Amino acid sequence: MRIVEVGPRDGLQNESVPISTAVKLEFIAALAHAGIQEIEATSFVSPKWIPQLADAAELWPQLPAGPKYSALVPNVRGMLRAVEVGVTRFAIFTAASDAFTQKNINMTVEESLVAFRELLAMRPPNTWVRGYVSTAFQCPYAGKVQPERTIEVAQALIELGCDEISFGDTIGVAGPSEVKRLAKLVAKELPSTEVFWHFHDTNGTALANVFAALDETPNAGFDASAGGLGGCPYAPGAAGNLATEDLVYALEREGIATGIDLAQLSLASASILSALGRAPSSKAQLAALSAAR
Repeated sequence: MRIVEVGPRDGLQNESVPISTAVKLEFIAALAHAGIQEIEATSFVSPKWIPQLADAAELWPQLPAGPKYSALVPNVRGMLRAVEVGVTRFAIFTAASDAFTQKNINMTVEESLVAFRELLAMRPPNTWVRGYVSTAFQCPYAGKVQPERTIEVAQALIELGCDEISFGDTIGVAGPSEVKRLAKLVAKELPSTEVFWHFHDTNGTALANVFAALDETPNAGFDASAGGLGGCPYAPGAAGNLATEDLVYALEREGIATGIDLAQLSLASASILSALGRAPSSKAQLAALSAAR
Protein backbone atom coordinates (compact mmCIF):
# COMPACT_ATOMS: atom_id res chain seq x y z
CA MET A 1 0.00 0.00 0.00
CA ARG A 2 1.39 3.39 -1.01
CA ILE A 3 1.15 5.95 1.77
CA VAL A 4 2.23 9.55 1.25
CA GLU A 5 3.27 11.18 4.52
CA VAL A 6 2.15 14.82 4.47
CA GLY A 7 3.03 15.73 8.05
CA PRO A 8 6.07 17.90 7.32
CA ARG A 9 4.03 20.08 4.93
CA ASP A 10 0.28 19.75 5.52
CA GLY A 11 0.80 18.80 9.15
CA LEU A 12 2.93 21.79 10.08
CA GLN A 13 1.56 24.54 7.83
CA ASN A 14 -1.23 25.51 10.20
CA GLU A 15 0.81 25.36 13.41
CA SER A 16 1.58 28.70 15.08
CA VAL A 17 4.54 27.42 17.13
CA PRO A 18 7.67 27.98 14.98
CA ILE A 19 9.56 24.78 14.18
CA SER A 20 13.22 25.15 13.22
CA THR A 21 14.71 23.64 10.09
CA ALA A 22 16.87 21.36 12.25
CA VAL A 23 13.84 19.96 14.09
CA LYS A 24 11.98 19.44 10.80
CA LEU A 25 14.95 17.52 9.44
CA GLU A 26 15.05 15.34 12.56
CA PHE A 27 11.32 14.66 12.14
CA ILE A 28 11.73 13.73 8.48
CA ALA A 29 14.73 11.51 9.24
CA ALA A 30 12.70 9.71 11.93
CA LEU A 31 9.84 9.19 9.46
CA ALA A 32 12.28 7.70 6.96
CA HIS A 33 13.71 5.44 9.69
CA ALA A 34 10.18 4.18 10.37
CA GLY A 35 9.91 3.02 6.76
CA ILE A 36 8.02 5.92 5.15
CA GLN A 37 8.86 5.83 1.45
CA GLU A 38 7.06 8.96 0.15
CA ILE A 39 7.07 12.30 1.97
CA GLU A 40 5.65 15.68 1.01
CA ALA A 41 8.39 17.67 2.66
CA THR A 42 7.42 21.33 2.28
CA SER A 43 5.78 24.00 0.14
CA PHE A 44 7.40 26.79 -1.85
CA VAL A 45 4.64 29.16 -0.83
CA SER A 46 5.11 32.80 0.11
CA PRO A 47 6.52 33.07 3.65
CA LYS A 48 4.03 35.89 4.16
CA TRP A 49 1.13 33.44 3.87
CA ILE A 50 2.64 30.35 5.52
CA PRO A 51 5.53 31.47 7.78
CA GLN A 52 6.05 27.93 9.07
CA LEU A 53 7.31 26.84 5.63
CA ALA A 54 9.50 29.87 4.93
CA ASP A 55 12.61 27.67 5.08
CA ALA A 56 11.66 25.46 2.08
CA ALA A 57 14.75 26.34 0.04
CA GLU A 58 17.02 25.80 3.06
CA LEU A 59 15.36 22.52 4.04
CA TRP A 60 15.29 20.82 0.63
CA PRO A 61 19.03 20.29 0.00
CA GLN A 62 19.44 18.80 3.50
CA LEU A 63 16.73 16.13 3.25
CA PRO A 64 18.03 12.70 4.25
CA ALA A 65 18.51 10.11 1.53
CA GLY A 66 15.96 7.33 1.12
CA PRO A 67 12.36 8.41 0.59
CA LYS A 68 10.90 10.06 -2.48
CA TYR A 69 10.26 13.70 -1.62
CA SER A 70 7.75 16.08 -3.16
CA ALA A 71 6.97 19.76 -2.63
CA LEU A 72 3.86 21.84 -3.15
CA VAL A 73 4.28 24.68 -5.68
CA PRO A 74 1.37 27.17 -5.70
CA ASN A 75 2.56 29.57 -8.40
CA VAL A 76 5.28 30.51 -10.89
CA ARG A 77 7.52 32.05 -8.26
CA GLY A 78 7.22 28.92 -6.14
CA MET A 79 8.07 26.73 -9.13
CA LEU A 80 11.19 28.79 -9.90
CA ARG A 81 12.38 28.51 -6.29
CA ALA A 82 11.68 24.78 -6.22
CA VAL A 83 13.50 24.08 -9.50
CA GLU A 84 16.46 26.13 -8.31
CA VAL A 85 17.08 23.79 -5.36
CA GLY A 86 16.56 20.61 -7.36
CA VAL A 87 12.94 19.58 -6.75
CA THR A 88 11.80 16.96 -9.28
CA ARG A 89 8.49 15.86 -7.73
CA PHE A 90 5.90 18.63 -7.57
CA ALA A 91 2.36 18.97 -6.21
CA ILE A 92 -0.22 21.51 -7.37
CA PHE A 93 -3.63 22.11 -5.85
CA THR A 94 -6.99 23.32 -6.93
CA ALA A 95 -10.48 22.46 -5.72
CA ALA A 96 -13.85 21.29 -6.91
CA SER A 97 -15.37 24.52 -5.57
CA ASP A 98 -14.90 28.03 -6.98
CA ALA A 99 -15.72 29.52 -3.57
CA PHE A 100 -12.82 27.65 -1.99
CA THR A 101 -10.25 28.54 -4.65
CA GLN A 102 -11.35 32.17 -4.47
CA LYS A 103 -10.65 32.22 -0.73
CA ASN A 104 -7.48 30.17 -1.09
CA ILE A 105 -5.68 31.49 -4.18
CA ASN A 106 -7.99 34.31 -5.35
CA MET A 107 -8.95 32.48 -8.56
CA THR A 108 -11.82 30.43 -9.88
CA VAL A 109 -11.12 26.75 -10.50
CA GLU A 110 -10.91 27.41 -14.25
CA GLU A 111 -8.48 30.28 -13.71
CA SER A 112 -6.32 28.04 -11.52
CA LEU A 113 -6.18 25.42 -14.28
CA VAL A 114 -5.06 28.05 -16.79
CA ALA A 115 -2.35 29.17 -14.35
CA PHE A 116 -1.20 25.58 -13.82
CA ARG A 117 -0.76 25.13 -17.57
CA GLU A 118 1.87 27.87 -17.49
CA LEU A 119 3.34 26.47 -14.28
CA LEU A 120 3.78 22.94 -15.58
CA ALA A 121 5.32 24.20 -18.81
CA MET A 122 8.21 25.49 -16.68
CA ARG A 123 9.11 22.23 -15.03
CA PRO A 124 12.25 20.37 -16.10
CA PRO A 125 11.90 17.22 -18.23
CA ASN A 126 11.41 13.83 -16.58
CA THR A 127 9.75 15.28 -13.52
CA TRP A 128 6.59 14.12 -11.73
CA VAL A 129 3.44 16.01 -10.74
CA ARG A 130 0.61 15.29 -8.33
CA GLY A 131 -2.67 17.19 -8.62
CA TYR A 132 -4.77 17.82 -5.53
CA VAL A 133 -8.53 18.22 -5.82
CA SER A 134 -9.55 19.84 -2.54
CA THR A 135 -13.15 20.03 -1.28
CA ALA A 136 -13.89 16.84 -3.22
CA PHE A 137 -17.04 16.25 -1.16
CA GLN A 138 -17.97 19.55 0.46
CA CYS A 139 -16.82 23.17 0.51
CA PRO A 140 -16.85 25.18 3.77
CA TYR A 141 -18.29 28.15 1.85
CA ALA A 142 -20.54 26.66 -0.86
CA GLY A 143 -21.75 23.40 0.68
CA LYS A 144 -21.90 19.95 -0.90
CA VAL A 145 -20.01 19.24 -4.10
CA GLN A 146 -21.42 16.86 -6.68
CA PRO A 147 -19.09 13.95 -7.49
CA GLU A 148 -19.38 14.66 -11.21
CA ARG A 149 -17.87 18.10 -10.60
CA THR A 150 -14.96 16.58 -8.70
CA ILE A 151 -14.29 14.13 -11.54
CA GLU A 152 -14.42 16.98 -14.07
CA VAL A 153 -11.67 18.87 -12.22
CA ALA A 154 -9.57 15.70 -11.86
CA GLN A 155 -9.82 15.05 -15.60
CA ALA A 156 -8.68 18.61 -16.30
CA LEU A 157 -5.61 18.09 -14.10
CA ILE A 158 -4.78 14.85 -15.90
CA GLU A 159 -5.02 16.65 -19.24
CA LEU A 160 -2.52 19.21 -17.90
CA GLY A 161 -0.04 16.39 -17.28
CA CYS A 162 -0.55 15.31 -13.67
CA ASP A 163 0.75 11.82 -12.98
CA GLU A 164 -1.57 11.17 -10.04
CA ILE A 165 -4.60 12.74 -8.40
CA SER A 166 -5.29 13.10 -4.69
CA PHE A 167 -8.94 13.66 -3.73
CA GLY A 168 -9.27 15.64 -0.52
CA ASP A 169 -12.05 15.67 2.06
CA THR A 170 -10.67 19.03 3.13
CA ILE A 171 -12.97 19.66 6.09
CA GLY A 172 -13.48 16.02 7.07
CA VAL A 173 -17.25 15.82 6.66
CA ALA A 174 -17.71 12.96 4.17
CA GLY A 175 -19.27 9.65 5.17
CA PRO A 176 -18.52 6.22 3.67
CA SER A 177 -21.52 6.23 1.32
CA GLU A 178 -20.39 9.54 -0.20
CA VAL A 179 -16.87 8.19 -0.59
CA LYS A 180 -18.18 5.07 -2.33
CA ARG A 181 -20.23 7.19 -4.71
CA LEU A 182 -17.24 9.27 -5.77
CA ALA A 183 -14.89 6.27 -5.79
CA LYS A 184 -17.20 4.40 -8.18
CA LEU A 185 -17.00 7.33 -10.58
CA VAL A 186 -13.22 7.47 -10.15
CA ALA A 187 -12.94 3.78 -11.04
CA LYS A 188 -15.18 4.27 -14.07
CA GLU A 189 -13.84 7.58 -15.41
CA LEU A 190 -10.16 7.44 -14.37
CA PRO A 191 -9.29 3.74 -14.63
CA SER A 192 -5.63 4.19 -15.54
CA THR A 193 -4.86 7.10 -13.21
CA GLU A 194 -2.84 6.79 -10.03
CA VAL A 195 -5.39 7.75 -7.35
CA PHE A 196 -4.92 8.84 -3.75
CA TRP A 197 -7.40 9.73 -1.06
CA HIS A 198 -6.73 12.47 1.48
CA PHE A 199 -9.07 12.28 4.46
CA HIS A 200 -9.31 14.61 7.43
CA ASP A 201 -10.66 13.18 10.67
CA THR A 202 -12.75 16.16 11.80
CA ASN A 203 -15.79 14.01 12.56
CA GLY A 204 -14.05 10.68 13.20
CA THR A 205 -14.96 9.10 9.85
CA ALA A 206 -11.54 9.03 8.18
CA LEU A 207 -10.77 5.33 8.70
CA ALA A 208 -14.28 4.28 7.68
CA ASN A 209 -13.78 6.36 4.54
CA VAL A 210 -10.46 4.64 3.83
CA PHE A 211 -12.13 1.25 3.63
CA ALA A 212 -15.05 2.62 1.65
CA ALA A 213 -12.56 3.99 -0.89
CA LEU A 214 -10.67 0.68 -0.99
CA ASP A 215 -13.88 -1.20 -1.83
CA GLU A 216 -14.20 0.72 -5.11
CA THR A 217 -10.56 1.71 -5.84
CA PRO A 218 -8.50 -1.19 -4.43
CA ASN A 219 -5.28 0.04 -6.06
CA ALA A 220 -5.50 3.53 -4.58
CA GLY A 221 -3.07 4.96 -2.05
CA PHE A 222 -3.65 7.26 0.90
CA ASP A 223 -2.26 10.48 2.31
CA ALA A 224 -1.82 10.68 6.06
CA SER A 225 -0.03 12.81 8.63
CA ALA A 226 2.06 11.49 11.51
CA GLY A 227 0.29 12.07 14.80
CA GLY A 228 -2.78 13.41 12.97
CA LEU A 229 -1.16 16.81 12.52
CA GLY A 230 -2.68 19.23 10.09
CA GLY A 231 -5.51 21.42 9.01
CA CYS A 232 -6.08 23.88 6.21
CA PRO A 233 -5.56 27.60 6.96
CA TYR A 234 -8.20 28.42 4.32
CA ALA A 235 -10.84 25.95 5.50
CA PRO A 236 -12.61 26.89 8.74
CA GLY A 237 -13.30 23.81 10.83
CA ALA A 238 -10.71 21.60 9.11
CA ALA A 239 -9.24 19.49 11.89
CA GLY A 240 -6.19 17.31 11.58
CA ASN A 241 -5.45 14.80 8.88
CA LEU A 242 -5.97 11.09 9.27
CA ALA A 243 -3.13 9.98 11.57
CA THR A 244 -0.58 7.83 9.76
CA GLU A 245 -0.40 5.61 12.86
CA ASP A 246 -4.14 4.87 12.74
CA LEU A 247 -3.98 4.17 9.01
CA VAL A 248 -0.97 1.85 9.33
CA TYR A 249 -2.50 -0.09 12.21
CA ALA A 250 -5.85 -0.55 10.46
CA LEU A 251 -4.31 -1.62 7.14
CA GLU A 252 -1.82 -4.03 8.71
CA ARG A 253 -4.55 -5.53 10.90
CA GLU A 254 -6.52 -6.22 7.72
CA GLY A 255 -3.53 -7.92 6.15
CA ILE A 256 -2.51 -5.01 3.89
CA ALA A 257 1.23 -4.48 4.14
CA THR A 258 2.56 -0.92 4.48
CA GLY A 259 6.25 -1.50 5.18
CA ILE A 260 6.03 0.99 8.05
CA ASP A 261 7.16 0.28 11.62
CA LEU A 262 4.31 1.56 13.81
CA ALA A 263 6.45 1.79 16.96
CA GLN A 264 9.12 3.89 15.23
CA LEU A 265 6.52 6.04 13.53
CA SER A 266 4.81 6.73 16.86
CA LEU A 267 8.11 7.88 18.36
CA ALA A 268 8.76 10.13 15.35
CA SER A 269 5.45 11.93 15.69
CA ALA A 270 5.68 12.06 19.50
CA SER A 271 8.85 14.09 19.10
CA ILE A 272 7.33 16.69 16.76
CA LEU A 273 4.18 16.88 18.90
CA SER A 274 6.38 17.61 21.91
CA ALA A 275 8.09 20.42 19.99
CA LEU A 276 4.64 21.85 19.25
CA GLY A 277 3.58 21.53 22.90
CA ARG A 278 0.84 19.03 22.04
CA ALA A 279 -0.04 15.64 23.47
CA PRO A 280 -0.56 12.61 21.20
CA SER A 281 -4.17 11.97 20.20
CA SER A 282 -3.97 9.16 17.63
CA LYS A 283 -5.33 6.03 19.27
CA ALA A 284 -2.87 3.73 17.51
CA GLN A 285 0.00 6.01 18.48
CA LEU A 286 -1.09 6.10 22.13
CA ALA A 287 -1.33 2.30 22.18
CA ALA A 288 2.10 1.91 20.56
CA LEU A 289 3.71 4.37 22.96
CA SER A 290 2.09 2.61 25.91
CA ALA A 291 3.38 -0.77 24.70
CA ALA A 292 6.89 0.68 24.32
CA ARG A 293 6.90 1.68 27.96
